[in-house]
Amino acid sequence: MLRTVAPLSLIPISSRHLGTMAKVSGCWRYKGSADVMGGEGIMIRASMTVLLGVLAFAVWGQQPAAADCQMISATHSAHSRLEALRSSQALAVESANDLKRAKGWKYFTMRAYRVQPNPFWKTVRPVVPENVMLKPDVVTPVTYTTCFTGVVVPYVCTSGSAVCGN
Repeated sequence: MLRTVAPLSLIPISSRHLGTMAKVSGCWRYKGSADVMGGEGIMIRASMTVLLGVLAFAVWGQQPAAADCQMISATHSAHSRLEALRSSQALAVESANDLKRAKGWKYFTMRAYRVQPNPFWKTVRPVVPENVMLKPDVVTPVTYTTCFTGVVVPYVCTSGSAVCGN
C-alpha cells in the first residue's frame, strides 16, 4: 500500500515551529541545519565539540604517572671537614644519577632528607655517639649532611637525600 505525502509547503506550520524552522530555497528546514547556519554555525558546533572533548580529557583523562621515590645516603671521609662535606654531597648526586640510569627515569628531583650518620668501621664503632657529632648540620636544597670525627680519619660526613624520578 502506497501512501502519498503532502509537500512540505502544504503542511500548516504553527507559530511555535517558525522559531525553530526557516525557509531555505523554497523548503522548510530546521535552523540547526547546515544550510541555514552556514559555515559559521558549523565552526561554532565544531569548536564546541572540541572544547567539550578537551574538557572531558582534562577531567577524566590521563593522570600523571606517580613519581617513584627512594632515600639515598652517601658517606665520605677526608682530612678536612670541608673536603669530607663536599665529597659526600657530590657522592649523593652521583648516587642519584646512578639511580636514574638504573630505574630508567627521564628526570629526577632531589630534596634534603636527614639520615643516620654512617660509620665506616662498624666493628669498632657500630653507631656514631652524640659526643663526636660536629655541629651545625649542613642543609642544602638537595642534601642534609651531618659530620662527625672518624676513628681512622679525622672527618667523616654523611649526606642524605630523597630522590624522586619519573
